[in-house]
Amino acid sequence: MRLTPDRVRDEYDWFHDRAPAIAETITETRTGLGELFGVEVDPVTTAQVRDEIDAVFADGAVAVNVAGYVALLKELDVTDDYPGFVVDEVLGRELAATIAGGQPLALLAQATFHYADLHTHSDGPAGVDDLDAAVAAGLQTRLPGWDWQDEPSPFAVSTERDE
Repeated sequence: MRLTPDRVRDEYDWFHDRAPAIAETITETRTGLGELFGVEVDPVTTAQVRDEIDAVFADGAVAVNVAGYVALLKELDVTDDYPGFVVDEVLGRELAATIAGGQPLALLAQATFHYADLHTHSDGPAGVDDLDAAVAAGLQTRLPGWDWQDEPSPFAVSTERDE
């Protein structure tokens, strides 16, 4: 596999083309998580997903890594699937974390990936399920709609000092 600026652009275009399906998977994932945790989580729109894709791919260092994970997962298949369970799970988890950004959102995206992966069934090689789940988990973590993300953290320290 060779990653070039053109290949990264192709993966960006793939994300944009899949934005409606990604938005649907994110909303389904959020609905399921909301039911599990007893909270209401906002659905997302295709426009929100596309805006977030733009933000992810605007950072070249992130874009090339996202494109690499996507390219690997698109092609990954293992005879009888189960022996390859670890590699597609690792790649999916890392893709979700890379899309989400730094900690603590990266860890949240990895945890969300496992939930989304259980509920995502895509046609194609074994890695495609993990790809769809990872993209949804990473992007949904970045997008607004969770009440706890909309309010200031009670752990933030005021940095203003009286001198």
